[in-house]
Amino acid sequence: MGRVSDLPRRAVTRTAKLASLPLGVAGRATLGLGRRIGGRPAEIVAAELQARTAQQLFKVLGELKGGAMKLGQALSVFEAALPEEVAGPYRSALTKLQDAAPPMPARTVHKALADNLGDDWRTLFEEFTEKPAAAASIGQVHRAVWHDGRTVAVKIQYPGAGDALISDLNQLGHVARFAGALIPGIDVKPLIAELKARVAEELDYQLEAEAQTAHAVEFDGDPDIFVPHVVHQTERVLITEWMDGTPLSKVIDKGTREERDRAGHMLSRFLFSGPARTGMLHADSHPGNFRLLADGRLGVLDFGTVNRLPEGLPEPIGRAFRLALDGDADSVMQVLRTEGFVKPSIKLDAGEVLDYLLPFLEPAEVEEFTFTRAWMREQGARIGDPRNPASALARQLNLPPSYLLIHRVTLSTIGVLCQLGATAPFREELATWLPGFEDDYEAEEFDFSLEAIEEFEDVEEIDDDPADAPAPKNATGDADAAGR
Repeated sequence: MGRVSDLPRRAVTRTAKLASLPLGVAGRATLGLGRRIGGRPAEIVAAELQARTAQQLFKVLGELKGGAMKLGQALSVFEAALPEEVAGPYRSALTKLQDAAPPMPARTVHKALADNLGDDWRTLFEEFTEKPAAAASIGQVHRAVWHDGRTVAVKIQYPGAGDALISDLNQLGHVARFAGALIPGIDVKPLIAELKARVAEELDYQLEAEAQTAHAVEFDGDPDIFVPHVVHQTERVLITEWMDGTPLSKVIDKGTREERDRAGHMLSRFLFSGPARTGMLHADSHPGNFRLLADGRLGVLDFGTVNRLPEGLPEPIGRAFRLALDGDADSVMQVLRTEGFVKPSIKLDAGEVLDYLLPFLEPAEVEEFTFTRAWMREQGARIGDPRNPASALARQLNLPPSYLLIHRVTLSTIGVLCQLGATAPFREELATWLPGFEDDYEAEEFDFSLEAIEEFEDVEEIDDDPADAPAPKNATGDADAAGR
């Protein structure tokens, strides 16, 4: 990649680079118009413009790292919603943003290690590979061998990454229209606001180490999910066990049908089982953070952003899903109003809301569902086309702050599943891990025959004191569930 300068930190430099995105697109559009007037076919000109825009997108966001890179990663999982003729030129550039960026110079790496591990940092390693194995939004990773012989991943935070991250996200608010134009129907400003709210967590390697350790302990020995254990951590250096595997971006690009289905199944399982098992939701679900291991397990990286959910995923989500699948429009509307998805001042028809929601729930209607780009494009078109009634209804719905991150992670994960084209038993995972999706109890079947009534009347004594009566139990033996 040639010689790469240090991470730009001066606000004026970074602002100028970000500003070049919409300006560059506008310039190419003008050039394209001139070429069309000159007689070149419009579709050829459009393809050239899209390809060059994608190249500039990677160049600018990749060099800036920080918040610009983070936004690029977040947007990359939504390319499946684009029409194929538009998505193609962007796909390669956006995929690169998922797990690669221009690296820091060696001198910067060495200084960061000395500042965090001490001047004798090399004695902590039997080997240290100078060339980074991966470079992402706020740090890069080097492969090394720890002093006890374990192969480890050394994650080093870019100097000045905090200031760069905040500066980028502030500036990106001004170019959100350009970023939003990549994915019709996606409002980028709330996404940027949510990313800003997570800045402190993203930069705190102590929090990340705690979250990763909790997941590594919980999933230790799990046949489906693998999380590397933390080996050592300082303020800006995080050292974890090394994990070999095929990045999900490569599975998307060249994976077999079996690999795609397996990766998609395990990704959906991790999405829903994580909060139930650890009380945390992994909140950075782009393909660069996942590996398909040789033994079929899904390896998970980067716990810098998690949503802490001590009670697991909110029960009303599962309940609303179940009610919608049962066709109970009025009860669905009641849940949406109670949870704040429909504000008190908004008047909506319950049937129309149900009709709006059901297409999104198609994966939960069948035992196995195949996620495709065509399906996601269809959903994007429904809410992105102002001529579609669903679009107008979507604009009247509200997204409560407590659900914002859950919504983004779910949508991002579905985007990855569509990129994989995975066939997965999505409904089974919902039933197993999503509170409220399955009924709390199954109604008992009562025998109202004459013989049964007579048998009941033959009972010698009935205790009239409810305090002494045994608690009623449901079909699973839960004494509290019947009362609930």
